[in-house]
Amino acid sequence: MLNEQQKQRAVEVAREYLAAPEQTEVKPSTEVIKRSVPLDKQRVNVIEEQLKPLLNKYLEGSIKLEEFKSQIDGINKRNSYWGFRGIKGQMFFNLVVKVAPGAEECDKELKAAINVPGNEKIASSQIEAFAGYVKRIGQGWVTAGNDKRGCPKISSVPFFLSYFWQVQDYKTWPVYYTNSVQMMNDLNLWTEAGELGADYIMFKQIHEELAKLFMKETGRSFDLYTIEHVFWYKGGSQFKEKLTDKKPEIKGSVSEEIELEVSERAGRLPESFVPPIISILPRMARNDRELIEAAERSGTTLDRAFEKFIDAAFTILGYQTKHLGQGKGRVPDGVAIANDETYAIIWDAKIRADNYNMGTDDRIIREYISSQSRELKRKQHLRNIYYLIISSKFADDFDASIRSIKMETDVSEVVLVEVEAIVEMVDAKLRSPLDVTLGSDGFQQLFAASGLLTAENVRELLI
Repeated sequence: MLNEQQKQRAVEVAREYLAAPEQTEVKPSTEVIKRSVPLDKQRVNVIEEQLKPLLNKYLEGSIKLEEFKSQIDGINKRNSYWGFRGIKGQMFFNLVVKVAPGAEECDKELKAAINVPGNEKIASSQIEAFAGYVKRIGQGWVTAGNDKRGCPKISSVPFFLSYFWQVQDYKTWPVYYTNSVQMMNDLNLWTEAGELGADYIMFKQIHEELAKLFMKETGRSFDLYTIEHVFWYKGGSQFKEKLTDKKPEIKGSVSEEIELEVSERAGRLPESFVPPIISILPRMARNDRELIEAAERSGTTLDRAFEKFIDAAFTILGYQTKHLGQGKGRVPDGVAIANDETYAIIWDAKIRADNYNMGTDDRIIREYISSQSRELKRKQHLRNIYYLIISSKFADDFDASIRSIKMETDVSEVVLVEVEAIVEMVDAKLRSPLDVTLGSDGFQQLFAASGLLTAENVRELLI
């Protein structure tokens, strides 16, 4: 299925993966590291000892649907090796059961769909049949007067079903990861045609072809898990390179520096969906000396430019934004409102060469959060207000400050956002604007718990 140019590019990526330092510690599936034997052994153990026995009990009728759904959730919370806790896994599962008009029919349809297929033709049929069922119950939900944003997304079906198929036969059925699809598209190996069943079969067949190709070219054994690791490593390292590569000295303005970001990968077309004005944010957050000078030549400061670009990121994501920032008194740097989802974000941008320590600004933060929250609630019908601090990195001792802000203000949660997470969110939104929402089945999930928010958290939600 692959031509010679595609094979050559794929082999280059496989060699990059093999050349990376060995990683012996078991890590979550989305971390930007080289993963191989330890993770795979752990996943197989969880499959054989926990997931497969549970799935067999459900398919045999020994346990009910609700209990099965709850136990699957528990296992994946304790073993974050598949990204099933994200919007296409457990969240999709919850919505299907919630929206289904009859528990008996839902149980029947689910069992028929997640039972491991006998061959590729049956697999394609199962995907299409379950997608038809999900579409039907979603339409019924809306017809009954409910919000269509509460419907399970049909595009989640291939990931959801292939997860359960892999539990039953991990040597045959690859999980339909968003990251793998994106990397295959970025590398020009394959693009989805929009037919869920046929797309999954093509996805599976290309995995099998790559496994043979990589084994032939490298002399190393490759299975479906290893192909998955290659794509995860490529996606993660590609993102990591943008954050850590040393740049040449800047001679011009910030806008010229942004243009440089585009032209650096000489010899190939750009792969990233992230606009240069967003991809430069991590360097800005670290108080890059060259960018300080570039900002001065542009007639501004790096702090002001950083705020402006963060505001642009929220605009790209789809929020109604208002940039407040420096020179406007004791106010946060900006506000982002999701009107349809009835929540708002109050945010501050903090440039730091090292870790940002919350304790230094707590009193001022509490004051302007209180005034801004009152203003937002007076003008908007909001259920939740979240406070975000966006910076390069954060000191670990933030728990007391977060508790204090939550107790003394009206904000629901306080989230410390590593700026790379913003870059990941923009990338995800531009890749799949219809699938990635601002609501409870999308980005709002990232703000619904206080603490640290990293790029890895974003990747795991949108896996």
